[in-house]
Amino acid sequence: MDTPFSALGLSDALAFAVQEMGYVNPTPIQSQAIPVVLKGGDVIGSAQTGTGKTAAFALPIIQRLGQHGRLRCLVLEPTRELALQVEEAFQKFAKFTDLRVTIVYGGVGYGKQTDDLRRGVDILAATPGRLLDHLEQGNCTLDQVDVLVLDEVDRMLDMGFLPDVRKIVQKCPRERQTLFFSATLPAELEQLASWALRDPVKVEIGRQRSPAETVSHAFYPVVASQKFDLLQLLLERTEFKSVIIFSRTRMGADRIAHRLKHSGHTVGVLHSDRNQRERIEALEGFRSGKYEVLVATDIAARGLDIAGVSHVINYDVPENPEDYVHRIGRTGRAQNTGDAFTLVTEDDVRDARSIERFMGIGVERKKVEGFPYIYSALFDDKVLAETAAAAAKPASRLHRGARR
Repeated sequence: MDTPFSALGLSDALAFAVQEMGYVNPTPIQSQAIPVVLKGGDVIGSAQTGTGKTAAFALPIIQRLGQHGRLRCLVLEPTRELALQVEEAFQKFAKFTDLRVTIVYGGVGYGKQTDDLRRGVDILAATPGRLLDHLEQGNCTLDQVDVLVLDEVDRMLDMGFLPDVRKIVQKCPRERQTLFFSATLPAELEQLASWALRDPVKVEIGRQRSPAETVSHAFYPVVASQKFDLLQLLLERTEFKSVIIFSRTRMGADRIAHRLKHSGHTVGVLHSDRNQRERIEALEGFRSGKYEVLVATDIAARGLDIAGVSHVINYDVPENPEDYVHRIGRTGRAQNTGDAFTLVTEDDVRDARSIERFMGIGVERKKVEGFPYIYSALFDDKVLAETAAAAAKPASRLHRGARR
């Protein structure tokens, strides 16, 4: 039976596995990347979170590998959460095959990982540091890797992993297929791509510069000393199903979570200083509804699959405008509506303007009725008008249907 996925060249077994997971039609990156990967070509894929990127490389790789053999596919990810997510996707897609999939990452013991590697795997998802440890200990080799996937490479650059990534690439055979996925391609990554890939096909899915139409978002000016009080009032007055609160720092996330727990909220915390057990528990607790609030750093802004988030609150304005779009994109997914609130202090005005310039729209400023605001120049009509002046007409159009 022909399906939109089998029309791309995928086998009936894979197309059926995809159908079982609820996929109906390929996304743009899947339509463009799958045929290229099936033919063995190198790919530079530029696409945002939520575009179906993992399936775009996982499905054709599974088909190319065929049967169980030796370690032939390595997928490098910048964080443990992303590696776990990719491994889970490969397991589901490969359910009708005898291919073995496993994962290695830091923050946990070596025992099970070493056993899995020595038993023999076909597909390995890994974070760079822990993989290098296993290679040095002789638990695995990369000398028969046919397909190397470097995923979320701009995040690896941000996290300082590029030297480790280069070491790992050098341990793979020169004759291989390399797939390179990154939301952005700064100059340093262009150099890495030109070194690691051969005649790659570029697959670019438009850079996401604005939130989905299903997301209503606004800036809430407030002086720094009143930020937490305003956060509490917003939570009290908002009917939310689940909310992610983004902090710029790990210490800040811990501080917010502690105060919210003291106020009676059920809270999970997600940042890179938490150990793996704590991070998995926080994510699973949030997904299951055990925690109504997840306080996180930008580790949760990209890549992680968290469905059903009704609200996002930026306790701190992100320094990178693109992170704003990623953060508030955690809500309003799968055609559901969502709301995003951003607390803006005097120190954040420049970053707030950068966000508006990046999106090409002004963002509405709101005040909460009955809140005892301390006076700030942020509330002067002239300042408000200036800070919202990036693109007044598009802004009014965007918010015309926004839920109040």
